[in-house]
Amino acid sequence: MATAVNTPTQKRRRRNQLIGVVTSSKMQKTIVVRVTRQIQHRLYDRYLHVTKKFYAHDETGEARPGDVVRIVETRPMSRLKRWRLAEVLARRTSVE
Repeated sequence: MATAVNTPTQKRRRRNQLIGVVTSSKMQKTIVVRVTRQIQHRLYDRYLHVTKKFYAHDETGEARPGDVVRIVETRPMSRLKRWRLAEVLARRTSVE
């Protein structure tokens, strides 16, 4: 006879969030987001801009190149996509 063990529900950790600029939205339901952060050089104490690209899932296709967006970490959706679009913070202002 097996007894059921009642374990308290595990709390999920807070998901990572990043803010960046959309560089491409040409793929279906996928956007490329460029996230820039500043790091301090260990020897020279100068601040450097380090940029990284993230592929994010955009279900509705609302993000356009130049928009500032917030992306959150999620389960792997494809080989490169591990993020999804949470919200569009600012729309592109200039016309290119």
